[in-house]
Amino acid sequence: MGCCRNILTITLLMTTGGFLHQAKAQDESTRDSLQIIADSLVVRDMLDNAAARMEIGATSDFRPVPKRAVICSAIFPGLGQIYNRKYWKLPLVYGGFMGFIYAVSWNNKNYRDYADAYLYITNDAKEFPDAPEMWDDSWQSFVPAGRDPADYLNDSSFKSRLKNGKDFYRRYRDLSIILTVAWYLICMADSYVDAQLFDFDISDNLALRIAPVVSPRTAYSSGLYGISCSFNF
Repeated sequence: MGCCRNILTITLLMTTGGFLHQAKAQDESTRDSLQIIADSLVVRDMLDNAAARMEIGATSDFRPVPKRAVICSAIFPGLGQIYNRKYWKLPLVYGGFMGFIYAVSWNNKNYRDYADAYLYITNDAKEFPDAPEMWDDSWQSFVPAGRDPADYLNDSSFKSRLKNGKDFYRRYRDLSIILTVAWYLICMADSYVDAQLFDFDISDNLALRIAPVVSPRTAYSSGLYGISCSFNF
């Protein structure tokens, strides 16, 4: 009986020791897992704080000067937008200038063609009415294919079409020049407004605040009770 009791005691101790060792191992494993999670959270929090500081620094360190932005835009179109760091506007700025410059050149080319044709057909009709070999080619290019240019030398309606075409393209050439200058001034104004409103709050934080209002009674008015509504935007 004594021997069996000792064996049973040793078995219980071994079993208990095994459970204790396993529980200790699990506890250490759980502690290690929690430590890893805690370290990960700390690292993520540090990274978030660093990113926030970088973002705040990026937005707080740079403050464009409106006068300088206008001067940059006046020196060269689009330079004011670059100074304000509004790079996405550059395609709009240069796209507008390319369109207007193309309109100026295209209308000016057609104006010169019609102006030269009208000038030379008038001169040929006066100076060389009976000498087709002396007629200028500028107005003959407007004669329909297969027709004799001599039939149009003294044609008043043909000359009128040349004059109307000359006036038409001159008007739109001048309008294109005016629009080009206007676009130049608009780009200058845009750079100034961008620099002026650089710190303007455009967040979506719209709030309605409702509060009671009590107006005390005076010698000239009675006491009033009401509600005050205020919007924050």
